[in-house]
Amino acid sequence: MKKKQRVTEEPAEMHPSDFSDDDAEEQHGEPVKAKRAKANKEEEEEEVVYHPVKLSRNDLYRPPTAEELHHLKEAESLFHCSLLKMQMEELLKEVVLSERRKQQIDSFVKTVTKLLETVPVSPEVEVSDLSWLSGAVKVPCLLVPKLTKGKFHMAPPASIDLIGSYPLGTCIKPNVKVDLAATIPADVLHPKDVLNQRYPRKRALYLAGLAQHLKSSSDIGTMRYSCLHGNRLQPVLLLTPPGNSSSFIVCVHVCPPPGFFKPSRFHPQRNNIRTEWYTGLQASRTESSEPPTPHYNSSVLGDLLPRAHLQFLSAIRAQCPAFSDGVALLKVWLHQRELDQGTGCFNGFLASMLLAYLLVTHRISNTMTAYQLLRNSLNFLASTDLTVSGISLAKDPDSTAPSLAEFHDAFQVVFVDPSGHLNMCADMTAFTYKQLQHEASVSMQFWDDPTVDGFHCLLMTPKPMIRTSDNVFQLCDLAKLQASCKKQNLLSELMDHSGNYVRTALPFLLSLLQQGLGQRIHLLTHSLSPEPEWSVESEAPKYKAQPPLSFGLLLNPELATSVLERGPPADSPKAAEFRRLWGSRAELRRFQDGAITEAVLWEGTSAYQKRLVPRQIVTHLLQLHADIPESCVRFIGTMVDDVITTGNEVPSTGEEESLVVVQSFDDLSRKLWKMENLPLSITAVQGAHPALRYTQVFPPEPVMLDYSFFDREKACKSLVPKEGTPCPHYITPITVICHMEGSGKWPHDRTAIRHIRAAFHISLAELLKKQHNYTCRPCPTHLDVWKEGLVFRIQVAYHREPQVLRESVNAEGLLVLRDNEEAQALEMATIHKPLLTSTLHGLQQQHPCFGAACRLAKRWLAAQLFSDDVTEDAADLLVASLFLQPAPFTPPSSPQVAFLRFLRLLAAFDWRNNPLVVNLNSQLTAAEYTEIKNDFMASRESLPVMFIATPKDKKLSLWTRRAPSVQMLQRVMLVAAESLKVLELQLMDGSQTQDVRVIMRPPLDAFDVLIHLNQKQVPLLRHAVDPPAVTFSRGLVTDGAGQAGGAMPVIDYNPVSLYLTELRDAFGDLALFFCDPYGGTVISVLWKPKAFVPAPFKTSQMAARSVEVAGEEVKTIPNIEAILEDFRVMGKGLVKSVEARTEKWTF
Repeated sequence: MKKKQRVTEEPAEMHPSDFSDDDAEEQHGEPVKAKRAKANKEEEEEEVVYHPVKLSRNDLYRPPTAEELHHLKEAESLFHCSLLKMQMEELLKEVVLSERRKQQIDSFVKTVTKLLETVPVSPEVEVSDLSWLSGAVKVPCLLVPKLTKGKFHMAPPASIDLIGSYPLGTCIKPNVKVDLAATIPADVLHPKDVLNQRYPRKRALYLAGLAQHLKSSSDIGTMRYSCLHGNRLQPVLLLTPPGNSSSFIVCVHVCPPPGFFKPSRFHPQRNNIRTEWYTGLQASRTESSEPPTPHYNSSVLGDLLPRAHLQFLSAIRAQCPAFSDGVALLKVWLHQRELDQGTGCFNGFLASMLLAYLLVTHRISNTMTAYQLLRNSLNFLASTDLTVSGISLAKDPDSTAPSLAEFHDAFQVVFVDPSGHLNMCADMTAFTYKQLQHEASVSMQFWDDPTVDGFHCLLMTPKPMIRTSDNVFQLCDLAKLQASCKKQNLLSELMDHSGNYVRTALPFLLSLLQQGLGQRIHLLTHSLSPEPEWSVESEAPKYKAQPPLSFGLLLNPELATSVLERGPPADSPKAAEFRRLWGSRAELRRFQDGAITEAVLWEGTSAYQKRLVPRQIVTHLLQLHADIPESCVRFIGTMVDDVITTGNEVPSTGEEESLVVVQSFDDLSRKLWKMENLPLSITAVQGAHPALRYTQVFPPEPVMLDYSFFDREKACKSLVPKEGTPCPHYITPITVICHMEGSGKWPHDRTAIRHIRAAFHISLAELLKKQHNYTCRPCPTHLDVWKEGLVFRIQVAYHREPQVLRESVNAEGLLVLRDNEEAQALEMATIHKPLLTSTLHGLQQQHPCFGAACRLAKRWLAAQLFSDDVTEDAADLLVASLFLQPAPFTPPSSPQVAFLRFLRLLAAFDWRNNPLVVNLNSQLTAAEYTEIKNDFMASRESLPVMFIATPKDKKLSLWTRRAPSVQMLQRVMLVAAESLKVLELQLMDGSQTQDVRVIMRPPLDAFDVLIHLNQKQVPLLRHAVDPPAVTFSRGLVTDGAGQAGGAMPVIDYNPVSLYLTELRDAFGDLALFFCDPYGGTVISVLWKPKAFVPAPFKTSQMAARSVEVAGEEVKTIPNIEAILEDFRVMGKGLVKSVEARTEKWTF
């Protein structure tokens, strides 16, 4: 048997191997080879080689044991299949710490403990006197106000203990952090140190003293300060062992001796920071009239209890064998949703406490597996609202412990620890908990869906805010929040948060935005301020130095883009509150139903502008109520839409233009249905063009021709451009399939059927001209109709024609059926494409942003030169899958987030081993999903590399049968992964150069020849990624609307695509040709390496080849000079220059 092999990491996806020892050590910069050289001997001992086991006949056929039967029964009842069970078990093996890692940790912890025990004693000084501290180490605390009472001296810690997840056995990779608690000696502290930040300052001074002592030791690698969960009153010291290979951090906490302060001092209704001390102003307040300081109290109380919490959790773990694994799975789930780190997060400690609560209250049993523990935890989170009804682990709290109601008065989320005094969720906002609830609810929805890969969706797919929320905006200049606190009179809250104006203002801003956005959103989320890290030699960073605050909106698509905010009636008591909220924007309006109510009207005409209504609301409310100017709000939700935006006066992303096309088509369809005097009646009129499903990148727009630009062709009175003029405006023919009824009159000969179809085209043209005065041009294959500035290309179809094309008579005179390219192409054009168009048109009605998302995706594919490999229809289906199977997300409600998920899908989907099933109209059952998967695996080698299955196409993947190739799909995946990385970084980081079009510019350095085109002859130049400043007259009246009648314009004339077709026909065996169809001015050429292998001389294969004679042998090779000259000759008038990059050629 083979050795165990590591799976390679998919692009941009969290893979089990992300947690491996090797990867973690690589992340810290040590090369793999160097690491392996050092640990060669160890690895040889550790490496397992599997050998086949020889079993006797009795052993082979032995009945399963009771334990094996139990495992089989469990897999059958709990999992869709045994695969999910194995995946979870493998993940757990990957994330738990190896024995080697534990030995490294234990050794380093022992070293640190010994060093800390030797801290020297210093003389007693005033707290504000820092002369004992060398200038090389700073105090990790913002001393505001500067002065406070008290004495301080350094002394060795009273005790040093391991706390947190490592001793509990729930510490997991990749972020391995080991917590070490150093107890401050009792004589350093005073019982009244809880007042006026004396204890937090002594704590910070003691930590600085420890840092100063450790700084001189060579046994410590790097040393930095940080804050516990972002709380500046709880600084910690981060240590790593010497060398670059460290894959763990030891986090030194400083704690008071257990029981040093009375827990009753930290009741959430008590005050421990006096207003007079904090403001420096004389105040005549008594202690009873001082505002309570619940957040300050809980931060001090939290330092008293870590050992008690560890004892409690250790006892729980001893009772439940799967406890550690259950916590590990819950931690991975939280990590993927970015909920486990930062201020007010749901960290691993809370995850452990939640499982403990469920075990203590008998909601789960001690015998459950890790899988069941995770499932029950998520089910509890989804169904329990801790913002309304908090929970407590305290069995019999003492009389001084606060009640749940008192906790709810002080905090937004309540989860009380076993002591009954500490709310462990004190820093969490209600909105973070609502996000946690929402994520748990979404996870439970797809958990039991057999059509979803539950394991990957639950535990393997990262969910960053930019890809989860439909709209994201950021507050950039956080210093402005000081003015917000002042305006809203939040002094007592600012005291409670010890001057942290960001955390003080955040709950107020969130409730304000929730009130203003109301039913437009399903969920409002915010980023959790990261735990700051800084050098021990630097001052603590200011609050404004942290990254911008990001807010995510999960939109309600039905109401999000409404331009009218209708309020209460003018005489209602709520009218005053409405006017207070909206300020000068509120006005009285009379509606059609006669009601006179308060209302706010927002700007927005096109769908693109209406998507910006939430931005208008956010900026208005923040300016009005929080004194935050619009310049400080960075709205990210629609930045990528700019790539497909057209129109100068009213910017649009194509929705309005598509609607005009669809309405014109509906009108034509009705007229065709009503048409009389036809030999056979029309049974169906179907659209077969992307514009009719709202997914054409740049939809056709009704145009008015400038007749002075054209000459008239004498024979058919059509227009042709004058000599020397630029290429005329490109007019897209919109394909319409017109099915005629079946009849015995239809012939059974393919040529005769074509003649009949041509006759129908002529007949339809005459009737349309006669009855509606449309200019028509009939052809054997189609009929072009010039209607209201648009061209519709009608193709008459007969449902039995594909069958006739497959029939042939063999030598014996028997009728045989043989599939062929011609029949398949006809079936695709007349059956499959119209059906797809109508289905996706329906999807657009359900999800208004589907069309814009398709346009963005196809614009990216075209710009990156992939439009010939991933066709329009395939791209539309890829985007449709994001709306129909969005797990682990909700269906997108903005084009940008759908586009980001499209890039992620391309980059991370396992195309080799899985079919992409697009369940259009929810027609597929779970059994059919399984059947598609099984058929796919059975015939994998003969199927397309990108396999897309639909309800009408389960086995063939019609849409990707010809392209992409393996090499091109790999290239698409690579470019998609890089584009996603660059785009997400740029969107979330305002300091980056803001140019989203960078992902639309293809790297041309990989190509061998570049054919530069004359811009004058590129009809779609205005749609280029970077359109040139110069514009050309294309034969249109600029301010004219669509016109009816008149001469037939030049239709479907694009010299670039015609030239490309000629190049591929002539040189397709020698090279690949790429071009952006939307205004690309460069054709990129890539030589095929095999084409340049010398071939034997044959007179029939001498096109573009030259002869080489070597002795007796005569070989031919491609004649590069002649080929490049042919490129110029074939493109005369269109080609500006041919750039041969000879330095890249290797044959």
